[in-house]
Amino acid sequence: MEHLAMHISNGIIDGPVAAIFAVIALAAMALCVQRGRQHLDDRLAPMAGLVAAFIFAVQMINFPIFTAGISGHLLGGALAALLVGPWVGALCVAVVLTVQALVFGDGGVAMLGLNITNLAIIGTAAAYLLIVALLRVLPRTPAGLAVTAFVSALVSVVAAAMGFVLQYQLGGAVDLGDNIAGLAGTIAGTHLLIGIGEGLITAMTVLTVAKTRPDLVYALRARGPVASTPIPAVGGAR
Repeated sequence: MEHLAMHISNGIIDGPVAAIFAVIALAAMALCVQRGRQHLDDRLAPMAGLVAAFIFAVQMINFPIFTAGISGHLLGGALAALLVGPWVGALCVAVVLTVQALVFGDGGVAMLGLNITNLAIIGTAAAYLLIVALLRVLPRTPAGLAVTAFVSALVSVVAAAMGFVLQYQLGGAVDLGDNIAGLAGTIAGTHLLIGIGEGLITAMTVLTVAKTRPDLVYALRARGPVASTPIPAVGGAR
């Protein structure tokens, strides 16, 4: 069931609902292109390519969850939001999902709008809202950044999974053998565990970048001059 929420396959959600979310995803991506273009510079453009490539590669690796038959992989919304911001980050995740659907058949092509809405839009937005809130109250140290990355990644995974629950309630086309409340509980519990793995991967990756090149972490730049934060001093690089 965890795979349904991460990459919805063709036939899981009916056509009309899939079409509605395709329009929503297209409109959101157009907005992301418009807003993201304002932030692109000599650092962000190549970083966006690296982030998309990293998410694509890591999504190919499943990590086991301590319940029978369950495994998960990086969704990438929080990681992208931290490193390249919410607008470009959502585009990075959407590009990865599109390539996976068209080339590797991971998630149905007809369900692409649903998957982009959940993983690229909901996941990235939920993560960035938390990132902004947490960086206002936590110290800008490696520990503070790690907590921010972990919590935002965990919440983004659960939020993206709840997007699937809403979509299934609106137009589920297969019987998943549970009422909507039971389905929501099962998916939330499973993705909470997956979110822990996502949080650890995100925290380790962002800390590695921040300790060597803090100027490449969008979330740190957005909160003020990087040189004023403790991150460079702890990492030994400026």
